[in-house]
Amino acid sequence: MDFFIKNWKGMTLCLAIAIPSWFLGKAFPIIGGPVISILLGMIITLFIKDKSSFETGIKFTSKKILQWAVILLGFGLNLNVILQTGKQSLPIIVCTIATSLIIAYFLHKTMKIPGNISTLVGVGSSICGGSAIAATAPVIDADDEEVAQAISIIFFFNVLAAIVFPAFGNAIGMDTTSGEGFGIFAGTAVNDTSSVTACASTWDSMFNLGSATLDKAVTVKLTRTLAIIPITLVLAFVRTRKSGADGKKVSMKAIFPFFILYFIAASIITTVATGMGADPALFAPIKDLSKFFIIWSMAAIGLNTNIVKLIKTGGKPLIMGLCCWIGITGVSLALQHVLEIW
Repeated sequence: MDFFIKNWKGMTLCLAIAIPSWFLGKAFPIIGGPVISILLGMIITLFIKDKSSFETGIKFTSKKILQWAVILLGFGLNLNVILQTGKQSLPIIVCTIATSLIIAYFLHKTMKIPGNISTLVGVGSSICGGSAIAATAPVIDADDEEVAQAISIIFFFNVLAAIVFPAFGNAIGMDTTSGEGFGIFAGTAVNDTSSVTACASTWDSMFNLGSATLDKAVTVKLTRTLAIIPITLVLAFVRTRKSGADGKKVSMKAIFPFFILYFIAASIITTVATGMGADPALFAPIKDLSKFFIIWSMAAIGLNTNIVKLIKTGGKPLIMGLCCWIGITGVSLALQHVLEIW
């Protein structure tokens, strides 16, 4: 009862933002529900003079609902299918992820960009946009403004890629009779699933390829998503060791992101169940629920974000996002050329 009394106002406010954001995201997939939810939250918070009665519920939504979203996301991953169909693109995925993380670390050091925002931009650029940021933020204890900034940067380059990449792929002579080359390119060089889908679908439409490019791109994208597991576990251990080195009393239970282990467990359950003959469609509602939970938590993050401060401090992280994006694009194309895919 105490939980309900303390949190219902903030959670309900976030829910009121999330529901229209969900439907708007369906109508405008190139933007996506999470970004719309953050933007609405940022705008609405400007008109709330006293947020004290909402604060605990908003905080719960931005932290716990976000973790639940990541756990439920695991039910959308069949590890066997992804690894089997994505192994062709695995070298490209590994190299693009490494490139983005190296660029982010280098710019973090040289441009003095804060560690958390550097990590979120690097991980979001290299793995899977908003989902990777959602999984990483609780692990490194990023605040809501850092999450909002990282999501905004990834969104900007997602939209740019979805608009520019089909024409760019055609201009550099990618194969137009098969969706394989451009599908791998879209799956490795575009961040968020919504933009990967938009980009690949455009290529299919341009050259009457049915859904060949889309199928390939989504499979590659899901293979990239698996990198959330090792990345977040490594970050968790780094944070644990750093806390110990700083002379703080380390509580493994307080620091370690156990929700990532639940995410892995959910993936294993899906893999085993489908391997035993269960229809993958059974897990579709859970996957949809995870997407809604992300939108719900993004509303809370938007409500806790100072949009003026975000704009003022966004220059250097935006440059980092650009450099990561260019690096990933170049490496993806270069390796496809080396592997004779393109």
